[in-house]
Amino acid sequence: MIVSPAGLAEQTTALREELLEACARVLDSGWFVLGSEVDAFEQAYADWVGVEHAVGVASGTDALQLALHGLGIGAGDEVIVPANAVPTPYGVAATGATVRFADVRTSDLNIDPADVASLINDRTRAIIAVHLYGHPAAIDELRAVIGDRNIAIVEDCAQAHGAALDGRPVGQLGDVAAWSFFPTKNLGAFGDAGAITCRDEDLAAKIRTLRMYGEERRYHSVRLGTNSRLDELQAALLRVKLPHLAAWIERRRAIAARYDEALRDLVTIPPVTEQATHGRHLYPIQVEGRDALLAHLQGVGVPAAVHYPIGAHDQPCFAQLRDRDLPVTEHLATRMLSLPMHPMLSDADVDAITAAVVAAPMLAPAAQGS
Repeated sequence: MIVSPAGLAEQTTALREELLEACARVLDSGWFVLGSEVDAFEQAYADWVGVEHAVGVASGTDALQLALHGLGIGAGDEVIVPANAVPTPYGVAATGATVRFADVRTSDLNIDPADVASLINDRTRAIIAVHLYGHPAAIDELRAVIGDRNIAIVEDCAQAHGAALDGRPVGQLGDVAAWSFFPTKNLGAFGDAGAITCRDEDLAAKIRTLRMYGEERRYHSVRLGTNSRLDELQAALLRVKLPHLAAWIERRRAIAARYDEALRDLVTIPPVTEQATHGRHLYPIQVEGRDALLAHLQGVGVPAAVHYPIGAHDQPCFAQLRDRDLPVTEHLATRMLSLPMHPMLSDADVDAITAAVVAAPMLAPAAQGS
């Protein structure tokens, strides 16, 4: 069995002529940073999200950092993040703020509002609601926990293009949202790229200065910023892909439904709450003997993977912040395995993958835990 791990070559082949035209347009323009392509993509992406403003930056991690900086968060402040979203705390740490790790819950695999409530103190300035794997986090429950305190909700939408909560698209639910366009995302660039979206005009304007040395005009820096710019070529290529995004997400959902039907009696399939519209970035199953199943699948040519085998709170670089066990995060880290998920998979591919799972000798139904 040969299954493409991410479908990037197949996707590029399908759009090859449009992508080459976009590249030629940028090359012929002679303008490569923060030009008309970035302007056009920012407007198109803001429209797609359903907000007024989008600011293109160099990566999803930079998007988190600059969103927090835009909110005035830095040294001396605390930001609460879910421990199972391993890339997220690096954007927080880059601001100088202190990361506080919250546990997650099994109902949606996202941050647990009850645990968040136990962490809030006078230094808490933001909660990052990571819509992990494509399932929207419980924003309304987080707002109830916050109450009238001056604590921002920052959405990490890196894995959640197309997700929604009670019909409201992610990216509209918090105070500001960070997006990644890493190549394997639902909307992927051809390298690193990211964006920040929001409704607040002043916040968007501030973030635009922060992405380029804090400049309000050329060579006039009014605040300490950085260099994190979405380049013209990536913007042009993303403009080609954006009109296809809705169809790609629907295909992901069709693949997930096919997996659900074939595997629900054998493994724990990804949960979807009643209020959620899942973006289906990944398809993480839960199973006892995860490592044995991973070896079996890889042995027969299925590019399964683990996201994530170690919680962020257990990463050595955050050892000084670890002050307690996070039992749900730690339990899930031993059980979760991601099956291939991208819109270029055919029904035959999905059937072959599920057949490989069903054939795994370690997956007798009686051996599965709760």
